[in-house]
Amino acid sequence: MKIGIVGTGAYGLGMATALAKNKNNQLYMWSEDAAKVEEYNKTQKLEKLLPGIVLPEIVMSTNMEEVVKDMDIVMIMVAAHYLSSTMPLISKYLKRGQVVCIGTKGIENNTCSFLYDIVRKYFASKDIAVISGPSFAIDIARGEPIGLSVASKSAKAIETISTAYKNSGVKLRSTSDIIGVQICGSIKNVIALSSGIMAGLGYSDSAQAFLITEALNDIKWLIKALGGNSKTILSFAGVGDLLLTCTSVKSRNFTFGKLVGSGATKEEIDAYLNKTTVEGYYTLKSIYKLVRKRKIKMPIVNLINEIVMNGKEPKLLVEFLYNKK
Repeated sequence: MKIGIVGTGAYGLGMATALAKNKNNQLYMWSEDAAKVEEYNKTQKLEKLLPGIVLPEIVMSTNMEEVVKDMDIVMIMVAAHYLSSTMPLISKYLKRGQVVCIGTKGIENNTCSFLYDIVRKYFASKDIAVISGPSFAIDIARGEPIGLSVASKSAKAIETISTAYKNSGVKLRSTSDIIGVQICGSIKNVIALSSGIMAGLGYSDSAQAFLITEALNDIKWLIKALGGNSKTILSFAGVGDLLLTCTSVKSRNFTFGKLVGSGATKEEIDAYLNKTTVEGYYTLKSIYKLVRKRKIKMPIVNLINEIVMNGKEPKLLVEFLYNKK
């Protein structure tokens, strides 16, 4: 099976290492960065992204046509805020019969659109899927057991993606709830900010469990309000990803929240944002805008926004949890 992966971030590379375990797969990857392609071709590594990992055999290229045209599966792994600018380049080479799998998590800032909807603007096919769940790139690359949710309205897309992941070390559970899986994959990064804030304030794992439990109930309500299946909160994409992202120091979102909670200066916070991609920071803007636009009550999102974006006192988060109905 020919698989094209658009984007050479750490997560896309981690997925490539898993998919390469299926010997029937041929992997192609697109990068806009010629230096990355050169480094891989010389060393078979991208050391800054996945330290110590020897990557599998991949045709890595800056040529989008080479990576997209005639692929059985095209996996989209570019950051959420680049999707709208990248999709016109991808769509030039897509054709009916191909399966598109979205592995990026998030919501577009300007339009508050989910990524599935952006892809559908450029590729009018049912054969689009979203894949999401608890999985750090380095853990995938090291061959850790991984479980992911794959959501699509297309039986063909589910079957094709499941075949690609055979013998990969990744277990897939399928669902038709594209909305629920995308909400879970997006908002968990925002909740991870608040979990990090709790840690930065010096609170224990017990307090973080308090926060996560309350957040689960709120996410369940948000999924239902936006037309998804509230049971999706119990999936790999839901509680699985939330637990991982909200409790691990490997999570950039958790680490950023911890910085905020510990009383870091604005200069220190800005420095971290400048050198690190914190998806939860950008998703917070989108979620906050979305719930206000749809008139959905999400007090926890409002408060996280006030603390992270407007400099309100982090300890307000604890008061909120005690007073929350």
